[in-house]
Amino acid sequence: MGTSNERTAAALLRLYGRTYAEEAGIRLRDTPQPLYRLLVLACLLSARIRASVAVEAARCLAEAGMKDPRRMADATWQQRVDALGKGGYRRYDERTATQLGDGAHLLLDRYRGDVRRLREEADGDPGRLRKLLQELPGLGPAGVAIFLREVQGVWPEVHPCFDGKAGEGAALLGLPRDPGALARLVKRADAPAFAAALVRAALDKEIAGEVKEAARAGKGD
Repeated sequence: MGTSNERTAAALLRLYGRTYAEEAGIRLRDTPQPLYRLLVLACLLSARIRASVAVEAARCLAEAGMKDPRRMADATWQQRVDALGKGGYRRYDERTATQLGDGAHLLLDRYRGDVRRLREEADGDPGRLRKLLQELPGLGPAGVAIFLREVQGVWPEVHPCFDGKAGEGAALLGLPRDPGALARLVKRADAPAFAAALVRAALDKEIAGEVKEAARAGKGD
């Protein structure tokens, strides 16, 4: 049956264990396009806006063809605004459209449009990686944390990655906030989905009660 914490983690994964990348239709692999699309999603999610709106806006950008830095850079500012607006991302659409264009140009100029080259420049140093990512317009500490939570499944040097928001969710569920302790509650492959589920628990306080009840009933097994 496992420990109480393990049962809670299993219930959380069963009920809410889906990454934000999955919600946005991104099949995350260590290849240029999905990594770039995750960067865009992290930028959108970092604004003070509902996660569902950010996810839909990321989908709309992809559907409009803006799936890689070259296509994002080649799109007009208005095309980016229109795609964001179609996804309901209206409060920050103009500023974000500018940031996405500037960020695409930076990736093209410095890394030939390949996010993996940014990773190579960090040379396995998570702190250096965070610093380089924050040089991208619109990707501050919150956006970087989102990106790293999701990418830890394909970039092992950033595992375990459970940031402050995931820690808030853990506390509400009675789980430890320490990233290493949280990582030990699930299989390594489940870490990104577990981190995303913890964030959902932090954003929606009713989730904690639902998950605890499921764990008590043994529904997480």
